[in-house]
Amino acid sequence: MSTETKELLRGGQFLVKETNCEDVFTPEDFSEEQQMMKEAVTEFNDREIIPHKARFEAKDYALTEEVMYKAGELGFLGVSVPEAYGGLGMGFVSTMITCEYISSGTGSFSTAFGAHTGIGTMPITLYGSEEQKLKYVPKLASGEWMGAYCLTEPGAGSDANSGKTTATLSEDGKSYNINGQKMWISNAGFCKLLIVFARIGDDKNITGFIVENDPNNGITMGEEEHKLGIRASSTRQVFFNDTVVPVENMLSERGNGFKIAMNALNIGRIKLAAACLDSQRRITTHAVKYANERRQFKTPIADFGAIKAKLAEMTTNTYVGEAASYRAAKNIEDRIAFRLEAGNSHQEAELKGVEEYAIECSILKVAVSEDVQKCADEGIQIFGGMGFSEETPMESAWRDARIARIYEGTNEINRMLSVGMLIKKAMKGHVDLLGPATAVGEELLGIPSFDTPDYSALFAEEKEMIAKLKKVFLMVAGGAIQKYGPDLEDHQQLLMAASDILIEIYMAESAVLRTEKNAKRFGEDSQEIQIAMSKLYLYNAVDIILKSAKEGIISFAEGDEQRMLLMGLKRFTKYANHPNVVALRNTIAEKIKAEDSYCF
Repeated sequence: MSTETKELLRGGQFLVKETNCEDVFTPEDFSEEQQMMKEAVTEFNDREIIPHKARFEAKDYALTEEVMYKAGELGFLGVSVPEAYGGLGMGFVSTMITCEYISSGTGSFSTAFGAHTGIGTMPITLYGSEEQKLKYVPKLASGEWMGAYCLTEPGAGSDANSGKTTATLSEDGKSYNINGQKMWISNAGFCKLLIVFARIGDDKNITGFIVENDPNNGITMGEEEHKLGIRASSTRQVFFNDTVVPVENMLSERGNGFKIAMNALNIGRIKLAAACLDSQRRITTHAVKYANERRQFKTPIADFGAIKAKLAEMTTNTYVGEAASYRAAKNIEDRIAFRLEAGNSHQEAELKGVEEYAIECSILKVAVSEDVQKCADEGIQIFGGMGFSEETPMESAWRDARIARIYEGTNEINRMLSVGMLIKKAMKGHVDLLGPATAVGEELLGIPSFDTPDYSALFAEEKEMIAKLKKVFLMVAGGAIQKYGPDLEDHQQLLMAASDILIEIYMAESAVLRTEKNAKRFGEDSQEIQIAMSKLYLYNAVDIILKSAKEGIISFAEGDEQRMLLMGLKRFTKYANHPNVVALRNTIAEKIKAEDSYCF
C-alpha cells in the first residue's frame, strides 16, 4: 500500500484521529520477500541457537561471538544497512522481522544482535560522514567487525547526559584524548568498534566518537559481569586512559552526542518490542504443550479453568503485541519513504521517520517488555515445580525477560517520556490536543445521550469504547496540564498514570484494527478467536485505565471538579453490553489447546 493511498498519521495522532483498519499494516500483510526473510531467520534460530541453549546458559561467550559471525555471513547483521555500505538495504518492517525471529532462542544472542545492529551500527549510518560510513559500516554489516555502544557510566544511568568521561583536544589539534569509565557495555568482550560518548570541556551536552578497540591505545576491559539473565551476552566495564581518537572520528558535531544517543534509543525501543514477540509465542507454545500432556486428577491440566485463563491471557497479549508493533513499524517505514520522496537524504529520512514515532516506540517498549515477563511468569506457573527447574525452558525465559524492562531506558523513564513527548508535540502544533480536550470538557458539562446505539456491526461497541478511552486521556492530561503547566514533569506518579492510559489505548486499538481488517478480507468466521482476543484485551485495558485515571484525577483535582471528572470517568468507561470474559478466555484457550501451540 503506497503512502499516497492512505492517510499517514503523525506520531501521537492516533489519540485524536480515528484510524481506518485498511490503513494499518498487520503481520498478515507481510510481502513474499518479508515471509522469506522470516523463514530464513527462523531456520537460523532453530539450527544455530535453540539447540545450544544449555551452552548459552552456561555463559559460553565464545558461542555468542561465533553465532554472531555466522549471522553476519548470512547478511542478517546488515538488513537495514543501505546497499552502498554493504547491507541489504531492506525496509524497516524487514528489520523488525529479522530482529523478532532471531531473538527468541536465547536472550544472550538477542542482546548481542540488538546491540550490534542497533546502537552499535545505526549511529554511524545515521550520523556518520560519508568517509566514516564507507570506512566502518561495511565491516559492521558483514560481521567482520562487531560493534558496541559506550554510554552508561557508574554515576549516569537514566541521566545519560551527566556522564563524566572527557575528551580533550590535543595540542596539535589532530586528535582527542578520551578518559573515563563506562559500564554495562554489551559486546565489549569481542567488539572491534566502540561508539563512545564523552564531554569536551564544559560543554552542556556530550559528544559522540567512533573508537577502534585497540588495547594498545589505553583501552582496558573489566571482567565479564555475572548477570541474572542473558548470561552469555558479553557485558563488561570499559576503561579509557588517554585513548587517542583522531578528530575525524567525531560522530556528527560537537555537543550532538545526547541527540545521537536518544535517537539510537528510539530505534532500539521498537526493536526491543519486536525481540520479545517470538519469545512470547515460544513460551506460550511450550506452556500449552505441557498443559496438554500434564495430567492431574486424571485430567490434562489444560482442561482446568485456572490454566485456561492463563493460556488465554498469554496468547492475547502476544497477538496484541504483534498488532501494535507492526502497525508502528509500517508507519515508520512509510514516513521514511515519504521523506525520501520529498528529497531528504537516507540519513535524514531514517532519523526523522523514527523520531516522528518516538511516542509509539516508548509505548511498545513498555507494553511488550512487561507482557513477555508476565508470559514467562505464567509459563513457570503452568509448569509448576518443573517450571522452577533449569531442565525446562521457562526458568531461563523468565530470567532473560527481566532485562527488557531496564535497557533502552527503564520502563519508568519511557512511561514519562511518552506523555512528555506527546505534550511537546502538542505545543509544536503537530498533534492538536487542545481542541479535543476542550471538547471533552464541554461534553462533561452537558447531558449525556440516553439513545441506544446500533452495535450490530463488528466491533461497533469496542470502537466506541476506544473513542471514549481517548476522552479519558484528554480529560486527565488536560486537567493535569491546566493544574501544573510546565511543572507537570515534576509529578511523576501522575505522568505514570497518564502513560498507562496512553499505552492501553494504543495497544487495544491496534488489536481491534488488525482483527477488523482481517475480518473484512478473510471473512468474520475466520477471525472468531482473534475477535475474542481483541475483546478480552480491551476489557482488561478498560480496568487498567479506570484505575490509573481515578488515581490521576484524585491527585490533582478537588471538590466539584473532582466529582465532575470522576463522573466523566464512569461515563467514559461504561460498557452497554459487558463481554463475558470467562467465555472469551475459554474460547481462546480451547483453540490453542486444539492446535497445541500459539497459532496466529
